[in-house]
This record gives sequence, C-alpha cells and structure tokens, in this order.
Amino acid sequence: MVQCPSPSYGERRDNARPDMIVLHYTAMDSTKAALDRLCDPEIEVSCHYLIGPDGTVWQMVSEEHRAWHAGAGKWGLVTDVNSRSIGIELANLGDHPFSEPQMAALERLLSDIMDRWHIPPERVIGHSDMAPDRKSDPGPRFDWRRLALRGLSVWPDVRRADHLKEEGWDALRILEVGQALRSFGYVMPDNDMAPLHVYNAFCTRFGCGGPENRGYAIAVARDLAERFPVDHSADNA
Repeated sequence: MVQCPSPSYGERRDNARPDMIVLHYTAMDSTKAALDRLCDPEIEVSCHYLIGPDGTVWQMVSEEHRAWHAGAGKWGLVTDVNSRSIGIELANLGDHPFSEPQMAALERLLSDIMDRWHIPPERVIGHSDMAPDRKSDPGPRFDWRRLALRGLSVWPDVRRADHLKEEGWDALRILEVGQALRSFGYVMPDNDMAPLHVYNAFCTRFGCGGPENRGYAIAVARDLAERFPVDHSADNA
C-alpha cells in the first residue's frame, strides 16, 4: 500500500464511526490524474483509498477521519454518509470492465476493512445507491455478484428463469417496488412511489433492467428487502 495523503478531510461528526463502505469510479483518463485531483486542496474532494488498474492501492485519508467522497445523498436514515463511511475509488472511466488485479486488490481491501470495523456485506454500496439522482458509479461494468460470492456485498437469491412473465407497471406495482427499495436502503419520496432514477440505479446494480425483466426486478426488490432490511431506527441518522 502506498501512502498519498490528501489534505481534504475532517473529523467524523457526532463521534460517528464507519459502518458502511461506498464504492466509486474516478471517471478520469489516468490514475495520476485522479491522484492529482484527490490531492488538490482547491477542489476539496478525497477518498480513503484509490485502487489502480494494476492493483496498486493508495491510502489518502486515514480510516478514522472523514474523507470527502460521497457528497449529498442518503442510505436508510443516514444523511451524512461521509461521517459514516469509508470511500474507495477505482481508477476506471466507467465504460470498460474493471481489471482482475484491481478487483483482487479491492477484495483484499474490503475484507480487511469489513473485519476491522465489523461492517456487514449489505453495507457495501455504490455511489449510485446513495445518490441515484446524480451519480452512476461504480456503473454497469462493475461485478457486484463477484463481491457477493466472496461475502463482500449482497446479491439476490432469485432465479431469473422463474420470473420471465412480463409484469404490468401500474401504480400498485410502482408502490410495491418503492416500498421494497426503501426497506433495502434507497431514498424514496414520502409516497413511496419509486422514481425512475432510483429504479434505474437499482436495476443497473442487480442486472434487472428493461421491461422484459420487470417481473425479475420486482422479485429481486422483494428478496433484498426481506433479507437485508436497512436499519431505520431513529438513532441511526
């Protein structure tokens, strides 16, 4: 691991400790460009770790501190995601697969962080999960299922072949999906009618996009809500 301190960090607010991990892609042309940006005091953005395509890991902010990687967004009742999370950037434009050395390094790093802070797999999320209205990373080329098979994230226990019948998309279905996604952690409006940007972020992550997969998407949402309900207790904000 290479130390590359960023000046852009602060103290975690309200004595918070990290209980989630947020994954990003850099969307920059090179790893050097990403390192320069994450260390630029005028830009005021950072992360705890950056992983290059060759598997090199740079630590930029200590885990005890609050890196500035998540911005505005929410997961469950957590609105200050920066104070509750560890941010990992992956050097990738978002339009091509993540390399094997990079994924292997990510798996080792995730395992260490999750053990150190007792973070469960369902608390490993993407930037697009907590800010689906403005972010798309780590994007459709990221292999969430691979992480889940190693106990480092979650994946639905649903067979696509069992849900090939095309489902209608009326108000009751939209409400049902919205309630399930809220239970899993996604931000929902007060009426629980799932907005399109939230539904799209969910489908991108779990591979259930398109009208032909609507029945599968509904089953996936139900399954995740039942098996991995987010903590909505008032003291978790």
